[in-house]
Amino acid sequence: MSRNYTGPLEDRIAIRELMESYADAVNRCDRELMTSLWAEESHWDLSHYPQLGVVSGRQAIMDLWASAMPAYPELSFVAMPGMIRVDGDTAQARTYFSEVYTEPDTGKDKRARACYNDKLVKQNGEWLFAERVFSILHQT
Repeated sequence: MSRNYTGPLEDRIAIRELMESYADAVNRCDRELMTSLWAEESHWDLSHYPQLGVVSGRQAIMDLWASAMPAYPELSFVAMPGMIRVDGDTAQARTYFSEVYTEPDTGKDKRARACYNDKLVKQNGEWLFAERVFSILHQT
């Protein structure tokens, strides 16, 4: 049986705090905090939305994120881990999240349950997102 949580507890807690900081940055639209969570050579796989594909590099990720956030002023984003496996200075994780927002085009409330499959890297003693792969589980 494969365990969902492996590796040093201290690292797993730090990775959970990274996930929670991401949620906080989204809820407060905090670009400075969001930027601090990504490795320089990171990838954000949004190919669930074909027009977005994979965005590479922290600056490109932040530019896309910052351009999208004003359209969602009442977004509520809550995240929780489903898996964290640490192996030295790298890790894999799965983050489930729930978001509620007003759809910009229609003004209707939308609810989504989704997941990030994450690759993480520890740099200078700090865990960062190296890759986040987005997928929708359920949406109304």
